[in-house]
Amino acid sequence: QRQLVQSGGGLVQAGGSLRLSCVAQRTIFSVFVGLDMAYYRQTPGKQSELVARINSDGSTIYSDSVKGRFTISRDKSKKALFLQMNSLKPEDTGDYLCHDETRDYWGQGTQVTVSS
Repeated sequence: QRQLVQSGGGLVQAGGSLRLSCVAQRTIFSVFVGLDMAYYRQTPGKQSELVARINSDGSTIYSDSVKGRFTISRDKSKKALFLQMNSLKPEDTGDYLCHDETRDYWGQGTQVTVSS
């Protein structure tokens, strides 16, 4: 069974918003709070790109392309990671994968498509 289960994504018009979720369903709370986690984006013909990362201390990192538009957060009580995506652009289109940076686990991915 997969460690990280993703939900969210879909088709949205440019300027719209989406929220991605990632639940560490097989991880106990005391472990989850110590994890560094991130979202990556994959698009055909391109290398996987780090979109946003949140460390166990709450510090965050964003790619330049999403700064000011995307927000990564977590709910420790739910063992969940979130990516709020606002002001979406067609170039944000891709397969978004949740990643446990500490233990190198991947979610199954979720497709985000932004139409112009």
